[in-house]
Amino acid sequence: MSTPTVVVMQGDQTGQELLEEALRVLEPDVIRCALAFETFDLSLENRRATDNEVVRAAAERVRQTGLGIKAATITPGDPDDVGSPNALLRELIGAQVILRTGRRIPSVRPVAGVHAPIAVVRMAIEGAYNAREWREGEGLDEVAYSTRRLSRRTCRAVAEFTFRYARRNHAKVFGGPKYTVSPIYEGLFKEELDAAHERYPDVPYDPQLIDATYALLLETSGEALVIPALNRDGDTLSDLVLKMFGSIAGAESVILSLDDAFNVRVALTEAPHGTAPSLQGKNVANPMAMILAGAALLRYVGTEEANRASRAIYEAAFEAVNDGIRTADLRGQATTTEYTDEVIRRVRSKLEVWEALG
Repeated sequence: MSTPTVVVMQGDQTGQELLEEALRVLEPDVIRCALAFETFDLSLENRRATDNEVVRAAAERVRQTGLGIKAATITPGDPDDVGSPNALLRELIGAQVILRTGRRIPSVRPVAGVHAPIAVVRMAIEGAYNAREWREGEGLDEVAYSTRRLSRRTCRAVAEFTFRYARRNHAKVFGGPKYTVSPIYEGLFKEELDAAHERYPDVPYDPQLIDATYALLLETSGEALVIPALNRDGDTLSDLVLKMFGSIAGAESVILSLDDAFNVRVALTEAPHGTAPSLQGKNVANPMAMILAGAALLRYVGTEEANRASRAIYEAAFEAVNDGIRTADLRGQATTTEYTDEVIRRVRSKLEVWEALG
Protein backbone atom coordinates (compact mmCIF):
# COMPACT_ATOMS: atom_id res chain seq x y z
CA MET A 1 0.00 0.00 0.00
CA SER A 2 1.41 3.40 -1.00
CA THR A 3 2.05 6.09 1.59
CA PRO A 4 -0.85 8.58 1.81
CA THR A 5 0.10 12.02 0.55
CA VAL A 6 -1.10 15.15 2.35
CA VAL A 7 -1.13 18.40 0.41
CA VAL A 8 0.09 21.16 2.75
CA MET A 9 -1.13 24.66 1.88
CA GLN A 10 0.96 27.31 3.56
CA GLY A 11 -0.64 30.60 4.62
CA ASP A 12 -0.04 33.99 6.16
CA GLN A 13 1.09 35.50 9.45
CA THR A 14 0.10 33.55 12.56
CA GLY A 15 -1.86 31.15 10.37
CA GLN A 16 1.40 29.84 8.92
CA GLU A 17 3.04 29.63 12.35
CA LEU A 18 0.19 27.49 13.68
CA LEU A 19 0.28 25.23 10.63
CA GLU A 20 3.92 24.52 11.41
CA GLU A 21 2.94 23.53 14.95
CA ALA A 22 0.27 21.14 13.64
CA LEU A 23 2.76 19.55 11.24
CA ARG A 24 5.07 18.83 14.19
CA VAL A 25 2.30 16.71 15.68
CA LEU A 26 1.80 14.86 12.37
CA GLU A 27 5.42 13.75 12.13
CA PRO A 28 5.54 9.97 11.51
CA ASP A 29 7.71 9.35 14.57
CA VAL A 30 5.00 10.97 16.70
CA ILE A 31 1.84 9.40 15.27
CA ARG A 32 3.36 6.06 14.18
CA CYS A 33 1.71 6.49 10.81
CA ALA A 34 3.58 7.08 7.56
CA LEU A 35 2.53 10.19 5.65
CA ALA A 36 4.09 12.01 2.72
CA PHE A 37 3.77 15.79 2.44
CA GLU A 38 3.70 18.07 -0.61
CA THR A 39 3.81 21.80 0.06
CA PHE A 40 2.24 24.68 -1.83
CA ASP A 41 2.83 28.32 -0.86
CA LEU A 42 -0.58 30.00 -0.64
CA SER A 43 0.70 33.14 1.05
CA LEU A 44 -0.81 36.37 -0.25
CA GLU A 45 2.52 37.34 -1.77
CA ASN A 46 2.78 34.13 -3.79
CA ARG A 47 -0.88 34.15 -4.81
CA ARG A 48 -0.32 37.61 -6.25
CA ALA A 49 2.94 36.59 -7.90
CA THR A 50 1.33 33.59 -9.61
CA ASP A 51 -2.07 35.20 -10.25
CA ASN A 52 -3.64 32.37 -8.19
CA GLU A 53 -2.03 29.63 -10.28
CA VAL A 54 -0.55 28.20 -7.08
CA VAL A 55 -4.09 27.82 -5.70
CA ARG A 56 -5.18 25.97 -8.82
CA ALA A 57 -2.14 23.71 -8.66
CA ALA A 58 -2.76 22.91 -5.00
CA ALA A 59 -6.42 22.16 -5.71
CA GLU A 60 -5.54 19.82 -8.55
CA ARG A 61 -3.07 17.95 -6.40
CA VAL A 62 -5.45 17.57 -3.46
CA ARG A 63 -8.07 16.21 -5.86
CA GLN A 64 -5.53 13.53 -6.74
CA THR A 65 -4.41 12.65 -3.21
CA GLY A 66 -7.74 13.21 -1.43
CA LEU A 67 -6.02 14.77 1.62
CA GLY A 68 -5.08 18.36 2.40
CA ILE A 69 -4.41 20.68 5.32
CA LYS A 70 -4.41 24.46 4.99
CA ALA A 71 -3.18 27.40 7.04
CA ALA A 72 -5.23 30.55 7.51
CA THR A 73 -4.69 33.03 4.68
CA ILE A 74 -5.30 36.72 4.05
CA THR A 75 -8.17 37.72 1.81
CA PRO A 76 -7.45 41.21 0.43
CA GLY A 77 -10.27 43.75 0.51
CA ASP A 78 -9.73 45.03 -3.03
CA PRO A 79 -12.17 43.20 -5.36
CA ASP A 80 -9.61 43.49 -8.16
CA ASP A 81 -6.99 41.63 -6.11
CA VAL A 82 -6.53 37.83 -5.92
CA GLY A 83 -9.58 37.32 -3.72
CA SER A 84 -10.23 34.48 -1.28
CA PRO A 85 -8.27 31.28 -1.82
CA ASN A 86 -10.88 29.45 0.25
CA ALA A 87 -13.73 30.14 -2.16
CA LEU A 88 -11.56 29.21 -5.13
CA LEU A 89 -10.34 26.00 -3.51
CA ARG A 90 -13.88 24.88 -2.68
CA GLU A 91 -14.93 25.42 -6.26
CA LEU A 92 -11.89 23.68 -7.75
CA ILE A 93 -12.09 20.56 -5.57
CA GLY A 94 -15.84 20.27 -6.04
CA ALA A 95 -16.61 20.68 -2.34
CA GLN A 96 -20.21 20.45 -1.17
CA VAL A 97 -19.87 20.36 2.64
CA ILE A 98 -18.06 22.29 5.35
CA LEU A 99 -18.23 20.52 8.71
CA ARG A 100 -17.55 22.40 11.94
CA THR A 101 -18.24 20.88 15.34
CA GLY A 102 -18.56 22.83 18.53
CA ARG A 103 -17.57 20.74 21.52
CA ARG A 104 -16.96 21.36 25.20
CA ILE A 105 -13.36 22.22 26.03
CA PRO A 106 -12.50 20.72 29.42
CA SER A 107 -12.28 23.33 32.18
CA VAL A 108 -13.56 26.08 29.83
CA ARG A 109 -17.01 27.34 30.76
CA PRO A 110 -19.48 27.18 27.85
CA VAL A 111 -22.29 29.65 27.18
CA ALA A 112 -25.89 28.81 28.12
CA GLY A 113 -24.93 25.46 29.62
CA VAL A 114 -24.28 23.64 26.33
CA HIS A 115 -22.73 20.26 26.94
CA ALA A 116 -23.12 17.85 24.01
CA PRO A 117 -21.42 18.48 20.64
CA ILE A 118 -23.16 20.60 18.00
CA ALA A 119 -22.07 20.05 14.40
CA VAL A 120 -22.88 22.55 11.67
CA VAL A 121 -23.05 21.03 8.18
CA ARG A 122 -22.66 24.08 5.96
CA MET A 123 -23.20 24.10 2.22
CA ALA A 124 -19.76 24.85 0.80
CA ILE A 125 -20.80 26.39 -2.51
CA GLU A 126 -23.64 28.22 -4.24
CA GLY A 127 -26.05 30.55 -2.46
CA ALA A 128 -25.12 34.08 -1.47
CA TYR A 129 -21.37 33.54 -1.93
CA ASN A 130 -21.71 32.71 -5.61
CA ALA A 131 -24.40 35.29 -6.42
CA ARG A 132 -24.20 37.69 -9.34
CA GLU A 133 -24.73 41.23 -8.09
CA TRP A 134 -25.30 44.58 -9.78
CA ARG A 135 -26.90 47.98 -9.27
CA GLU A 136 -29.16 50.13 -11.41
CA GLY A 137 -30.35 53.73 -11.10
CA GLU A 138 -28.97 56.72 -9.25
CA GLY A 139 -29.44 58.50 -5.95
CA LEU A 140 -32.32 57.28 -3.83
CA ASP A 141 -33.66 55.42 -6.86
CA GLU A 142 -30.54 53.22 -7.01
CA VAL A 143 -31.45 49.55 -6.66
CA ALA A 144 -29.13 46.63 -5.85
CA TYR A 145 -29.83 43.18 -7.29
CA SER A 146 -28.52 39.73 -6.41
CA THR A 147 -29.07 36.51 -8.31
CA ARG A 148 -28.35 33.42 -6.24
CA ARG A 149 -28.09 29.85 -7.47
CA LEU A 150 -28.93 26.63 -5.64
CA SER A 151 -28.85 23.17 -7.21
CA ARG A 152 -30.76 20.09 -6.12
CA ARG A 153 -27.55 18.08 -6.51
CA THR A 154 -25.77 20.15 -3.85
CA CYS A 155 -28.83 20.17 -1.58
CA ARG A 156 -29.04 16.40 -1.78
CA ALA A 157 -25.33 15.96 -1.03
CA VAL A 158 -25.57 18.16 2.08
CA ALA A 159 -28.79 16.49 3.26
CA GLU A 160 -27.38 12.99 2.76
CA PHE A 161 -24.14 13.83 4.57
CA THR A 162 -26.11 15.43 7.41
CA PHE A 163 -28.22 12.36 8.11
CA ARG A 164 -25.34 9.91 7.73
CA TYR A 165 -23.23 11.98 10.11
CA ALA A 166 -26.08 12.24 12.63
CA ARG A 167 -26.68 8.49 12.51
CA ARG A 168 -22.98 7.73 13.01
CA ASN A 169 -22.76 10.10 15.98
CA HIS A 170 -26.15 9.26 17.55
CA ALA A 171 -27.31 12.85 17.13
CA LYS A 172 -30.48 14.69 16.13
CA VAL A 173 -30.79 16.61 12.86
CA PHE A 174 -31.98 20.03 13.95
CA GLY A 175 -32.76 23.31 12.19
CA GLY A 176 -32.92 24.10 8.50
CA PRO A 177 -33.61 26.90 6.01
CA LYS A 178 -36.19 29.72 6.08
CA TYR A 179 -38.37 27.97 3.49
CA THR A 180 -41.53 29.83 4.58
CA VAL A 181 -40.13 33.10 3.22
CA SER A 182 -38.38 31.47 0.24
CA PRO A 183 -40.45 28.41 -0.71
CA ILE A 184 -38.91 28.06 -4.18
CA TYR A 185 -35.26 28.78 -3.43
CA GLU A 186 -34.74 27.65 0.18
CA GLY A 187 -37.65 25.23 -0.16
CA LEU A 188 -35.46 23.15 -2.46
CA PHE A 189 -33.10 22.45 0.44
CA LYS A 190 -36.01 21.68 2.78
CA GLU A 191 -37.37 19.14 0.28
CA GLU A 192 -34.06 17.30 0.24
CA LEU A 193 -33.78 17.30 4.04
CA ASP A 194 -37.27 15.85 4.32
CA ALA A 195 -36.45 13.24 1.69
CA ALA A 196 -33.27 12.28 3.54
CA HIS A 197 -35.31 11.75 6.69
CA GLU A 198 -37.47 9.30 4.73
CA ARG A 199 -34.30 7.38 3.84
CA TYR A 200 -33.04 7.49 7.46
CA PRO A 201 -36.19 7.25 9.61
CA ASP A 202 -34.14 6.08 12.61
CA VAL A 203 -32.37 9.46 12.81
CA PRO A 204 -34.24 11.99 15.01
CA TYR A 205 -35.30 15.00 12.91
CA ASP A 206 -36.50 18.32 14.29
CA PRO A 207 -36.76 20.83 11.41
CA GLN A 208 -36.74 24.48 12.44
CA LEU A 209 -36.53 27.78 10.58
CA ILE A 210 -33.07 29.35 10.76
CA ASP A 211 -34.16 32.19 13.07
CA ALA A 212 -35.81 29.74 15.46
CA THR A 213 -32.66 27.62 15.31
CA TYR A 214 -30.59 30.51 16.66
CA ALA A 215 -33.05 31.14 19.48
CA LEU A 216 -33.48 27.49 20.46
CA LEU A 217 -29.73 26.88 20.53
CA LEU A 218 -29.56 29.01 23.66
CA GLU A 219 -31.80 26.50 25.40
CA THR A 220 -30.03 23.32 24.34
CA SER A 221 -27.85 21.40 26.77
CA GLY A 222 -27.38 17.65 26.75
CA GLU A 223 -28.44 16.55 23.26
CA ALA A 224 -25.99 16.12 20.38
CA LEU A 225 -27.17 18.09 17.35
CA VAL A 226 -26.32 18.23 13.65
CA ILE A 227 -27.52 21.41 11.95
CA PRO A 228 -27.73 21.55 8.13
CA ALA A 229 -27.44 25.07 6.70
CA LEU A 230 -27.18 27.03 3.49
CA ASN A 231 -23.83 28.63 2.70
CA ARG A 232 -24.24 32.02 4.40
CA ASP A 233 -26.47 30.70 7.18
CA GLY A 234 -23.83 28.09 7.97
CA ASP A 235 -21.07 30.68 7.97
CA THR A 236 -22.69 32.78 10.68
CA LEU A 237 -24.18 29.82 12.54
CA SER A 238 -20.89 27.98 12.89
CA ASP A 239 -19.20 31.06 14.38
CA LEU A 240 -21.95 31.29 16.99
CA VAL A 241 -21.87 27.58 17.80
CA LEU A 242 -18.10 27.48 18.25
CA LYS A 243 -18.17 30.52 20.52
CA MET A 244 -20.98 28.98 22.59
CA PHE A 245 -18.44 26.41 23.75
CA GLY A 246 -16.13 29.12 25.04
CA SER A 247 -13.59 29.55 22.26
CA ILE A 248 -13.26 29.18 18.51
CA ALA A 249 -9.90 27.53 19.29
CA GLY A 250 -11.53 24.24 20.23
CA ALA A 251 -12.72 23.20 16.79
CA GLU A 252 -11.46 22.41 13.33
CA SER A 253 -13.06 23.01 9.93
CA VAL A 254 -13.35 20.16 7.42
CA ILE A 255 -14.12 20.85 3.75
CA LEU A 256 -15.44 17.77 1.98
CA SER A 257 -15.95 16.78 -1.63
CA LEU A 258 -18.34 13.85 -2.03
CA ASP A 259 -18.58 11.41 -4.92
CA ASP A 260 -21.79 10.39 -6.69
CA ALA A 261 -22.54 7.90 -3.90
CA PHE A 262 -22.04 10.70 -1.33
CA ASN A 263 -18.87 9.15 0.08
CA VAL A 264 -15.93 11.42 0.92
CA ARG A 265 -13.60 11.84 -2.04
CA VAL A 266 -11.48 14.79 -0.80
CA ALA A 267 -10.96 16.10 2.75
CA LEU A 268 -9.28 19.46 3.28
CA THR A 269 -8.93 20.59 6.89
CA GLU A 270 -8.08 23.93 8.46
CA ALA A 271 -8.61 26.04 11.56
CA PRO A 272 -11.73 28.22 11.45
CA HIS A 273 -9.95 31.31 12.79
CA GLY A 274 -8.03 33.93 10.83
CA THR A 275 -4.39 34.95 10.53
CA ALA A 276 -4.22 36.98 13.80
CA PRO A 277 -1.54 39.45 12.64
CA SER A 278 -1.27 41.03 16.10
CA LEU A 279 0.00 37.70 17.49
CA GLN A 280 2.55 36.95 14.78
CA GLY A 281 6.02 36.14 16.05
CA LYS A 282 5.03 36.28 19.74
CA ASN A 283 4.66 32.52 20.37
CA VAL A 284 1.41 33.07 22.26
CA ALA A 285 -1.33 32.03 19.79
CA ASN A 286 -3.38 28.93 20.50
CA PRO A 287 -2.48 26.09 18.06
CA MET A 288 -5.30 23.83 19.28
CA ALA A 289 -7.67 24.28 16.33
CA MET A 290 -4.90 23.73 13.81
CA ILE A 291 -3.71 20.63 15.68
CA LEU A 292 -7.29 19.33 15.68
CA ALA A 293 -7.39 19.97 11.93
CA GLY A 294 -4.52 17.52 11.63
CA ALA A 295 -6.35 15.01 13.82
CA ALA A 296 -9.49 15.35 11.71
CA LEU A 297 -7.54 14.78 8.50
CA LEU A 298 -6.23 11.46 9.79
CA ARG A 299 -9.81 10.17 9.98
CA TYR A 300 -9.95 10.25 6.19
CA VAL A 301 -6.68 8.40 5.57
CA GLY A 302 -8.54 5.10 5.83
CA THR A 303 -6.17 3.01 7.93
CA GLU A 304 -6.44 1.70 11.48
CA GLU A 305 -3.09 3.31 12.35
CA ALA A 306 -4.36 6.72 11.22
CA ASN A 307 -7.59 6.31 13.18
CA ARG A 308 -5.64 5.50 16.34
CA ALA A 309 -3.37 8.48 15.81
CA SER A 310 -6.38 10.75 15.26
CA ARG A 311 -7.96 9.69 18.54
CA ALA A 312 -4.66 10.10 20.35
CA ILE A 313 -4.31 13.68 19.12
CA TYR A 314 -7.87 14.63 20.02
CA GLU A 315 -7.50 13.19 23.52
CA ALA A 316 -4.06 14.68 24.06
CA ALA A 317 -5.18 18.17 22.96
CA PHE A 318 -8.15 18.24 25.34
CA GLU A 319 -6.40 16.51 28.23
CA ALA A 320 -3.58 19.03 28.11
CA VAL A 321 -6.06 21.89 28.48
CA ASN A 322 -7.87 20.05 31.26
CA ASP A 323 -4.58 19.62 33.14
CA GLY A 324 -3.82 23.34 32.95
CA ILE A 325 -1.46 23.44 29.98
CA ARG A 326 -3.21 26.13 27.98
CA THR A 327 -2.45 29.35 26.17
CA ALA A 328 -3.43 32.84 27.30
CA ASP A 329 -6.74 32.92 25.41
CA LEU A 330 -7.89 30.05 27.64
CA ARG A 331 -6.58 31.79 30.76
CA GLY A 332 -3.33 29.89 30.80
CA GLN A 333 0.36 30.70 30.62
CA ALA A 334 1.72 28.16 28.12
CA THR A 335 3.33 29.39 24.95
CA THR A 336 2.37 28.09 21.52
CA THR A 337 5.31 25.72 21.38
CA GLU A 338 4.91 24.58 24.99
CA TYR A 339 1.33 23.52 24.34
CA THR A 340 2.33 21.68 21.16
CA ASP A 341 5.22 19.99 22.97
CA GLU A 342 2.78 18.74 25.61
CA VAL A 343 0.37 17.39 22.98
CA ILE A 344 3.23 15.57 21.26
CA ARG A 345 4.39 14.07 24.56
CA ARG A 346 0.91 12.81 25.34
CA VAL A 347 0.30 11.41 21.85
CA ARG A 348 3.53 9.43 22.03
CA SER A 349 2.62 8.15 25.48
CA LYS A 350 -0.89 7.09 24.46
CA LEU A 351 0.23 5.22 21.37
CA GLU A 352 2.95 3.47 23.36
CA VAL A 353 0.51 2.39 26.06
CA TRP A 354 -2.17 1.30 23.57
CA GLU A 355 0.40 -0.83 21.74
CA ALA A 356 1.53 -2.40 24.99
CA LEU A 357 -2.06 -3.23 25.89
CA GLY A 358 -2.68 -4.77 22.48
